[in-house]
Amino acid sequence: MNRKALLISTYEMGRQPFGLASPAAWLKSAGWEVVCVDTAKEPLDEAIVASAHVVGIHLPMHTATRLAAPVIQTVRHANPTARICAYGLYAPLNEAWLRALGVDRVIGGEFEADLVAFARAAGDRRPLARESSGSSTDGRSPLPRLKFLVPDRGGLLPLARYATLQMQNGSRRLVGYTEATRGCKHLCRHCPVVPIYEGQFRVVQPEVVLADIDAQVASGAEHVTFGDPDFFNGPAHAMRIVDAMHRRHATVSYDVTIKIEHLLAHRELLPRLVETGCAFVTSAVESVDDRVLAILEKGHTRSGFMHATRLCRDAGLPLVPTFVTFHPWLTIEGYCDLLDTVARLGLVEHVAPIQLAIRLLVPEGSRLLTVPEMRRYLGTFDPSTLTHRWVHPDPRVDLLHRDVSAIAGARVTADRRLVFAEVSELAHERAGLAMIDTHPARDRSTVPYLNEPWYC
Repeated sequence: MNRKALLISTYEMGRQPFGLASPAAWLKSAGWEVVCVDTAKEPLDEAIVASAHVVGIHLPMHTATRLAAPVIQTVRHANPTARICAYGLYAPLNEAWLRALGVDRVIGGEFEADLVAFARAAGDRRPLARESSGSSTDGRSPLPRLKFLVPDRGGLLPLARYATLQMQNGSRRLVGYTEATRGCKHLCRHCPVVPIYEGQFRVVQPEVVLADIDAQVASGAEHVTFGDPDFFNGPAHAMRIVDAMHRRHATVSYDVTIKIEHLLAHRELLPRLVETGCAFVTSAVESVDDRVLAILEKGHTRSGFMHATRLCRDAGLPLVPTFVTFHPWLTIEGYCDLLDTVARLGLVEHVAPIQLAIRLLVPEGSRLLTVPEMRRYLGTFDPSTLTHRWVHPDPRVDLLHRDVSAIAGARVTADRRLVFAEVSELAHERAGLAMIDTHPARDRSTVPYLNEPWYC
């Protein structure tokens, strides 16, 4: 009998789903016929569902998890006997909810080998163990160290269906995606990586990463996003890969995510990033308030962020900061300070409008649930949003969040300077503060950016 596996992605920030390509290679190597469906781009055909023995649903982020509920229900309706597995960072955090929807198995980090084992047991109709795996959250299953396979992208939609990179000259580049490492050494309290990896990170063999890049370039990729939570968790490994990539594909650019503290600690590497084609570096700055940064255990300070901004500018490397803009410790004056700091540092065009409206998410398993500064604001868990509700002690801040969200959400593709100015004017008016004078902004076209702005 031909054993068929269906792998489903619901949302991966406008990228071709790596979370399908990697396990597809493992399942095919184990003799399975694999079909991949990205429901963010194509409908889920019930005939395909009905023919599958095993269904795997990738849940790498909060949005993807919320979107998975109707998908799981469709699978259960179309194929009641299929065995369903949910895997990825957000699967263990939402295990009870997923099982209530009909999921048979939950797998967290380093999921490929466990997914194959699940498929084999399901294909043989053997009883399935109920415990989670590949996750530190259950206290029983240590994260495995895998010898990775080159992702198999043959069953995915072409790169042209996904996000592109807007370049300085107005042209666009097709974007690929890969991972050189997984997990993270750090324990930031709000980060979804931490409950799963608990300070561990895993290296993907350079030859596997480079082969994946080669395949995507052959399919038209002109830019590659490295999806590592922190590209400089292993700086020597990271630079070995981008050096080799640049030798093979000198015209292909790339982007990475690096913590502020690592930009400071490895400042000597910033020029090499530029030389090897790095178009920009994203960093989760989160706040410019040192008290908030300490609560989140971010590992950097306000002054460190400013210093890193100068270092990147001096190296010719665009820094793209992201923020958790609204949280229980924010004041309206503090929000204005954040906006003023972004403007003074010349980063207005570097910040996607939606970043001005990001609200702190507190999912199940978050380290913030144990923090007294957070607990005093927490309400009940809301299964409709998969988060613990919190209300700001100052109703004016929640009202500001609502109004900023309306501006940013309605003008996702608008000129960033204009959206920023509108938000800044609103916030300063609410705070009773005068807006600062800033130097004329550079044209946005000088800052490369991906045309998929969401980051959660």
